Amino acid sequence: MKFGLLFAYQTPPESGIKWSQPYLDMLNCLPVAEEIGFNSALQASHHSQSDGFCPSPLIAMAGAAAVTQRMRIGTAVLLVPLYAPLKLAEDIAVIDNMSNGRFVFGVAPGYVSEEFIAHGVPREERVSRFEEALDLMQLAWKGKSFSFYGQHYQISEAQVTPTPVQKPHPPIWYGVSAKSALRRAVRRQCVQIMSPRHGIEELKEHYEPYEDEAKKLGWIPPERPIIRQVFVAETTQKAEEIASPAVDYLYSVLYGAASAAGDRVLRNDEGQIISNTEDVAYKTFKERYIIGSPELAIKKITEYKKELDPTEMICWMHMPGISGENAMKSMQLFAKEVMPAFL
Repeated sequence: MKFGLLFAYQTPPESGIKWSQPYLDMLNCLPVAEEIGFNSALQASHHSQSDGFCPSPLIAMAGAAAVTQRMRIGTAVLLVPLYAPLKLAEDIAVIDNMSNGRFVFGVAPGYVSEEFIAHGVPREERVSRFEEALDLMQLAWKGKSFSFYGQHYQISEAQVTPTPVQKPHPPIWYGVSAKSALRRAVRRQCVQIMSPRHGIEELKEHYEPYEDEAKKLGWIPPERPIIRQVFVAETTQKAEEIASPAVDYLYSVLYGAASAAGDRVLRNDEGQIISNTEDVAYKTFKERYIIGSPELAIKKITEYKKELDPTEMICWMHMPGISGENAMKSMQLFAKEVMPAFL
């Protein structure tokens, strides 16, 4: 199993952390992460958030490309319907060239109502815009002059150069959970990347339609990455002291708020739907994240290996309010004490 890192750059209001600091923490830690064995650095993104959650993932990953040589860099995920697809195709081609073919294009249609309102995109069109934009981009990456006439996007003539280093284009990872979307991911021969808000049993449910469709088409997915919130320290008590406030924040402000608003369902460890953010607490989702001593992390990751057999675990260590110094210590301890158990 391989291991990667996830970044979002959220700064809770009470943290006192400057907007710039999480970005500097990322740039400082990635050369070290690459040296000690991490395989990838991926960028989460949202828009119109009050805590600085990264709204420009491609710019952030261009910085990541500049300070690394071997790690894959990419988005997990970029909300495609909020972008002009031709411009997006150009930007991704450039960043794939900047990184010499190391870019992974994680995508999703999005779900947070405020994001669509802010960008003037009808939320009810998000799925059709998402799929149509990917059609357009995959055509554009061929590098030939083309035209495109869809429901949402019309291009009489265009050409995208440079073309991506990776052929026919960078790998596309679908960050979706709806059965119909998972089947479309297979038909496009895209990898499935699942949100950290889902527990193991939910993940199994989401893999089922994806795998069924893959079998029907005779296609074998090349990867199975998963994202988890991860933080390790010398003792579980110390890890929880540092990371539990970050988890509380994430699950209340982002996932819990969206579930309470009816945008996207979040279930607790007992399978009950969260309809009130007051129901969110560190202990509510303890089966979902890996926070504790190296021994506990090995035990939990072994369970994920047994139940889901992931090819890569993307570790969200730089969580909201956690200092760059503490995240770096967790990363180094994880590489030293946990990763060798899965080589």
